[in-house]
Amino acid sequence: MFKKTSLQDWESVVQKQMKTENIYDILSKENLEGIVVKPYYDSVAKPLSNLPKIEESTHLVSLYHESAEENVFAFLLNNNVEDLQEKVLFVNDKDLAEHISIDENNRYFSLVDIFTEDKTGELNQQLAKELLAKNFERNLCVDISLHHNSGANIVQQLAIALGKTKELTEVFGAEILNKIVFRSAIGGNYFFEIAKVRALKLVFNQLSKEYGLDEIPFIFAETSSRNKSKNDAENNLIRSTLELSAAMIGGADAVFSNDYKIGDSNSVSEEISFKQQIVLAYESIINVFDDAGNGSYYVEDITQQFAQKSWQLFLEMEEEGGYCELLKSGRVQQKIYDQAIKEQNWVEEGKVKIIGVNLYPKLEKTKSAEELYSPNEIKAVRLAEMFE
Repeated sequence: MFKKTSLQDWESVVQKQMKTENIYDILSKENLEGIVVKPYYDSVAKPLSNLPKIEESTHLVSLYHESAEENVFAFLLNNNVEDLQEKVLFVNDKDLAEHISIDENNRYFSLVDIFTEDKTGELNQQLAKELLAKNFERNLCVDISLHHNSGANIVQQLAIALGKTKELTEVFGAEILNKIVFRSAIGGNYFFEIAKVRALKLVFNQLSKEYGLDEIPFIFAETSSRNKSKNDAENNLIRSTLELSAAMIGGADAVFSNDYKIGDSNSVSEEISFKQQIVLAYESIINVFDDAGNGSYYVEDITQQFAQKSWQLFLEMEEEGGYCELLKSGRVQQKIYDQAIKEQNWVEEGKVKIIGVNLYPKLEKTKSAEELYSPNEIKAVRLAEMFE
């Protein structure tokens, strides 16, 4: 039998090695999410049960290419493609979604966001009805990838996902919950992003229980553009590999890798981007687990913090009129703007490090944070644009 080691024993060892009594002051690190992260963990107060996903194995999604038909099972479609058999198809274009020819041998999912992310605050009910009339497995998309790429933090992204979902239930009823695809961008803060995917499962399930249901979200996760740079594309490749890994470990139902070459994509870079998923899936087999992060004290703790904070923010948004009303008033745009400016300033100050951008940079700063962002608009901005 091994002797049980107490937390105090570990603290004594760390204090001795670091030659200081104030180990927590030194090891604790501020984060943009405002959550508490301990230097190390020996337990979690309320362990979570396994958080399941919809699909048995995470779909590895590729942009459609005729040459890939034989070897790829899941495609993202921007244009209509006929004669596909036994494929999973993620429809990524409004006009295509309205006019696509359905083949009963394929599975169809909509990635078309029916919300207008400006001060009109519109939920396009006519488009939603047209999509619901289609023989898709999941007809409506709740997109929070734009909010991530615009600078919203994780708590804001999850609260917005709940807010948009609540708007849909008010129009179409709770039965709409199992017709939704959540589209989320996965950033570079590895363990936080694992926790984000898991926290989305928790808060969505909690929302469904408010309607007497017990639903699990379908999560389509894609790599972020937020932390990518036009220069040193190889660095982008490393970042997106970690993002795909975080999505799979978090339990996403489908993953997609955006091209790692910014503004200079070609068929080769598209193929390499997709094959990142292949390497991860077949070398590590992380795409087959329901909840690979379960049991990690650190991941469990921050998952619950994200879930609690985002649920509280969602309730506050509902008290103020709901997501669409807050868009009309400009408060959503302002909150994302404030967070984006803070993150951009952290990059400029070096508190957030991006290799080749602000760590070992090749270029000087060319734009200010205020030039990049607008408090009146939710728009995707890459952090590296300040230096390009």
